[in-house]
Amino acid sequence: MIVKVRIPATSANLGPGFDTLGMALSFYDDYQAEVIESGLEIEVLGEGAQDIARDSQNLIYKTIQHVFTKVGKPVPALKLTCHNQIPHGRGMGSSGAAVAGGVMLAAGLLSTQVQFTEQQLLEFATDIEGHPDNVAPALFGGLTIAWKDETGPHHKKLIAHRGISPLVLVPPHQMSTKLARSLQPESVPHTDAVFNLSRSALLVAALTQSPELLFAATEDRLHQNYRASAMPETSALVAMLRAKNHPAVVSGAGPSVLVLEPSPQDRLAAIEIAKNEFPHWKPLTLAVDYKGASVEVQSGSGN
Repeated sequence: MIVKVRIPATSANLGPGFDTLGMALSFYDDYQAEVIESGLEIEVLGEGAQDIARDSQNLIYKTIQHVFTKVGKPVPALKLTCHNQIPHGRGMGSSGAAVAGGVMLAAGLLSTQVQFTEQQLLEFATDIEGHPDNVAPALFGGLTIAWKDETGPHHKKLIAHRGISPLVLVPPHQMSTKLARSLQPESVPHTDAVFNLSRSALLVAALTQSPELLFAATEDRLHQNYRASAMPETSALVAMLRAKNHPAVVSGAGPSVLVLEPSPQDRLAAIEIAKNEFPHWKPLTLAVDYKGASVEVQSGSGN
């Protein structure tokens, strides 16, 4: 049996929607799991290839193992092949993609024995990732609102307005999510909390119905300023773009910058600003991915 999975990159927070909002982007990792006679083989190509574990500590394999354990099945001997395009440590959901990919590979490998619900897939992924804001859009696509309660993680998928033109500006350096989170204070002023509540509510409306409101809707006082000292170029670029009325935010934990433009023309103008100030940053002109993870299962040995 061979299972092939394609997983989109994601951007979480989207400005004010800290640990809640996420969006799938048209930029992908491709993973394949092939059942073999014995052992574990892992081949990694592309982004992060030099740093990724080739043994049982591999994140995709650990996720597959987790799903099989949850349903009481032994993991077969596997050859994993990973073609990575999503940059690592840049705030584009590379670890969320690996986790979501592992869940979907496991679901494909178990497809003749078990059928999983969307809720189960999200629970498996959140078990490993810790929070659902990246794995929800990676699994299901579109714009997602994610939350957790005493029964586990949940999500609501929304369809983003067709006029939304995402731009991701990717620096050559990485940022540790753990470091970014360590800069977050335990509490914030009441006025800042209210400010972000209003903007995150507005952002849902802007992304689904009214793109002309994106600039106001992407304002944030909850996390970006606290993390600015750890990524000065990111902070400077966000400020430059917003000074020119571009709805720029930190993508996830950074250091990439996400610009949620209401039109392709505005996106081109944002690219010019970035090129002039930070020519070593790479612009990615993307679309919202509405599908999420895709899975192809081939029975037999395959070639």
